[in-house]
Amino acid sequence: MQASDKGSAKSLADMNGQDLRIGIVQARFNNAITSRLAEACIAELLQMGVSEQHIRHVTVPGALEIPIALNAMADSEDYDALIALGCIIRGETYHFELVANESGAAVTRVSLDNQVPIANAILTVENEDQAWARAEEKGRDAARVAVEMANLMEELQ
Repeated sequence: MQASDKGSAKSLADMNGQDLRIGIVQARFNNAITSRLAEACIAELLQMGVSEQHIRHVTVPGALEIPIALNAMADSEDYDALIALGCIIRGETYHFELVANESGAAVTRVSLDNQVPIANAILTVENEDQAWARAEEKGRDAARVAVEMANLMEELQ
């Protein structure tokens, strides 16, 4: 790709959400933050043309439970893209690394194994202030990634 082509590639992204079916899995741990992620995500999906009836939003206890719910949704073949929403805040023990690494790897595995795009918006932050600073934009970004990748996968098949 030539330097002049780089800018045009982004403009080719298909951000039309009409007729797309999107599944969202939200962790309830750090619920205030993950609910803000979900609100921003759903609002962005609706603005992009995804019908409210084509959005399935479920909750699970925490980030480690997100992948199994994503896998069940992917197995159903009812969704064009999926979204993972969670918030892992570093504590004083190794548990943060375990949850962050394992949930992230499992989300990726579900996506690759099922050939379904998953927008991973599981925040991994040092403190609650960082989470709040990122929640709204990361929620919107997850919606955009899901729509763009669903449309790209359709084009590639």
